[in-house]
Amino acid sequence: MGRKNISEQRRKEIIIAFYEVSRQLGLENASIAKLAQHMDISKGLVLHYFENREELLIGLNEYILEQHLNVMISEDIGVMNTKEHLVLFIENLFTRAWNSYFDDGVFYSCYALIYRVPEFKNSFKSYLLELHQVLYQRLLEAKSNSVINNTNLKEVTEVIFALIDGAYYYLGMFEESEARYKKQVAIYTKYSLELLNFTT
Repeated sequence: MGRKNISEQRRKEIIIAFYEVSRQLGLENASIAKLAQHMDISKGLVLHYFENREELLIGLNEYILEQHLNVMISEDIGVMNTKEHLVLFIENLFTRAWNSYFDDGVFYSCYALIYRVPEFKNSFKSYLLELHQVLYQRLLEAKSNSVINNTNLKEVTEVIFALIDGAYYYLGMFEESEARYKKQVAIYTKYSLELLNFTT
């Protein structure tokens, strides 16, 4: 393995450790010193790979957004070749399936930084556009398999994502076991599916 690959691997390990510290202590309390202590390494070694906390924060942000993307491209989702597959895919977009990939608290702490750090805003924008494209491709796949016959899939994609973003923020106030949570998920799913013209 080349020196560059080793360096990239080490940076990724540090970012993941920083994510773990942020999840435990809160992003605002996650310092380089606490990260080094968590990893049982020196602060100097952390600073060898990241010039400062700001650079580390940007790495953390990109890591979280990569996990966000994993929800959409997971191999477990399967091919959109039946109505059942597409319905299940849409339903999962409104559940806490995301939580198996990233922590809500860390995600929203990073999101808040888009208003203060231009690099964060650019990073979020890039990944969100990619997420929209993945959903659009899933819907196109369903159309090519004659599951739906919409001619306005780009618009449908935007509306579904607006519902997802609002729903995820609101549903964070409730426990999954609560009746209110389940009721809201059913409502969001229902209206998203009504945007799709199923062929059967």
